[in-house]
Amino acid sequence: MTEIVDKEAPATAAGRTYNDWAQNDTLEDYSLRYAPKSFRRWTPYVVATTALGGIAYLADFAIGGSIAISNGFSSAMVAILAAAVTIFLTGIPISYYSAKYSIDMDLLTRGAGFGYLGSTLTSVIYASFTFIFFALEGSIMAQALDLGLHIPLAVGYLICSLIILPLVIYGMTALSKMQVWTQPVWLVLMVAPFVSIAIQEPGKFSQFTHFAGNSPTGSSISMLGVGAGAGVALSLIAQIGEQVDYLRFMPDKTPENAKKWWGAVLSAGPGWVILGAAKQMGGAFLAFYIASSVGLAKANEPIQQYVHGFKTFAAPVALGLATFFVILSQVKINSTNAYSGSLSWSNFFSRLTHRHPGRVVYIFLNVGIALALMEGGVFGFLNTVLGFYSNVAIAWIGAVVADLVINKPLKLSPSYIEFKRAHLYNFNPVGFGSMLIASAVSIAAYFEAFGDYGKAYSPFIALFLAMVLSPLFAYLTKGKYYIARLDDLEEPLLGPDGLPSAVELTCTVCKTDFERPDVANCPFHEGAICSLCCSLDKDCHDSCKTGPGATGPVDLAMPAVRTAD
Repeated sequence: MTEIVDKEAPATAAGRTYNDWAQNDTLEDYSLRYAPKSFRRWTPYVVATTALGGIAYLADFAIGGSIAISNGFSSAMVAILAAAVTIFLTGIPISYYSAKYSIDMDLLTRGAGFGYLGSTLTSVIYASFTFIFFALEGSIMAQALDLGLHIPLAVGYLICSLIILPLVIYGMTALSKMQVWTQPVWLVLMVAPFVSIAIQEPGKFSQFTHFAGNSPTGSSISMLGVGAGAGVALSLIAQIGEQVDYLRFMPDKTPENAKKWWGAVLSAGPGWVILGAAKQMGGAFLAFYIASSVGLAKANEPIQQYVHGFKTFAAPVALGLATFFVILSQVKINSTNAYSGSLSWSNFFSRLTHRHPGRVVYIFLNVGIALALMEGGVFGFLNTVLGFYSNVAIAWIGAVVADLVINKPLKLSPSYIEFKRAHLYNFNPVGFGSMLIASAVSIAAYFEAFGDYGKAYSPFIALFLAMVLSPLFAYLTKGKYYIARLDDLEEPLLGPDGLPSAVELTCTVCKTDFERPDVANCPFHEGAICSLCCSLDKDCHDSCKTGPGATGPVDLAMPAVRTAD
C-alpha cells in the first residue's frame, strides 16, 4: 500500500491512498470489511452454488479411505457420521450470523468473544487450514498429472500451484462464474463410478461392510478407532470459514426472499458437510474396492480410486477421464483455498503491520507456503497432520459457537456482531481465553497426557471445554470486554426496514464513500472513518477508547444499535 500521510500536520489533515490492487473492488472483494449492499448483487442461488462449488475437493475421498484403512468399516462409518453431525450443528449459527451481517469469519470472530487483536491468532489458524488443504489437494492433483501425463511430482506441485493464481486474483466475480458452470460436470463424474459398480457388481457394497483394512480389531467397531477417525474428519470443521467467505455476499433477508435465503444459507453453510460425509464414505468404499489391485498403501489416493472406478464403464479412456476429473476437482477447491487464505492473511497482517497492500499480494504468500508443504511430502502424513490440527480448529470454532448460541440468548454478550476496531477491546477473555485453554488441554490429550482414549477423543475435549468456558467467562466478566465504546454517529446503523442502512458516509482519512455499517466516528480524525482506515491507523493509539470522552466498558443492556425512525 502507498500511504500519503503528513506526520507533522494536524490529525484532520491526514490522508491515505491505496494502490490499484487495494482500490479495485473486483480484486479486493472487501477482504477486510463489511460487504456492502451495492456489491452483494448475486442471487441466493448463485451465492450458494459458488460456495458449494468449493467443496469439490477430493481430500474427502483420501480422508475416508485413510480412516477405513486404519480403523476398519464400522469404526470408520461411525467416526464419519459423528464428525459430520458435529460440523453441521456448529456450522448453523456461524453461517446465519455471517450472512445476516455480511462479514467473513475473521470479522465474526472479533465480535464473538475474541476482541480486535484476539482474533489475530484465529486468522493464522484459519490461514493454516487453507494452505494445509491447498497442499493436500495440490498433492492429489500432482498424483493425477504423474499417473496420467507422466509429469514428475515435483514439477506437478509447481504446476498445480501456478494454475490457480489467475482464477483467484479476480475473487468472487470470477469464482462465481467458474463454479456455476463446472458444478454439473463435476457432480456427474463424481457419482458415475458408484452407479456403474452398483449396476455391475452390487455385491461389492455388502462385502464392504466386512472391510478390516489395517485395523487390529478388524471390521468391528472400536471406540478408539471411532475417536481417532472422527479426529481426522473433524479437521474439516474450519471449512465453514470458507463457506461464509461466500455467504457474506448473500442479499439481505426479506419477507419476499426468506425461504430462498434460508435454503441457500443452510445448504451452502452447514450443508456442505452432508456431501462431504458422503464423499468420505465413498472414499472408504473405493479404497476397499481397489485395495486388492493397488494395495492398501495406495488405496486412499483419489486418482487410483477413480481410474479403477471409471474402468468399470469406460475402460479405454479411464485414465484420461480420471485425470480430467481430478484436475477439475482440485482447481475448484484450490481456488477457494487460495481465495480464503488471502482474506485471512490480509486480516492478520493489517493488524500487525498497519499496512494493506491488497488481498492479491497474500494469494502468493498462501500458495507459496502450500507449495513448500507439497514439496515436503505432506500427503504422506495425512492422518497425523489433520489429527493434530483438528484440536486447535475445533477449540476456535467451539468458542465462537458458544458465544452465538449460549451467550447471546442469555444476554451475556451483545445481540449483534460488532467488528470495528473503534468499538472493540483488543482482547476479550471470553472467546480468546476459552480457545487457548481448550486448545492447550486437547493438545496435551493428543500427546497422550490422558491415555489412549484421551488422545483419540482430544478434539471432542476441545469442543466441550470451549463451549463450557465461554459462557463461564462471559458470566464472570459480566460481558464488559465485548464493547469498548458505543456507536455514536448520528446516522443510524439500521434503516426503517430494520435492515443495514445503505446510506453512504465519506471517510475523513481516505476520502472514499462507504455504507453506514462500515463506518465509525473517530474523535482523533474528527469525523467518520471507514473500518479499514481505522484498522491501519497507528497514530491514534486507540484514543477513542482510552482518552477524554471515551465511554469505558459498555453495559450490555444499553441500546448500542440505533435505528432510523
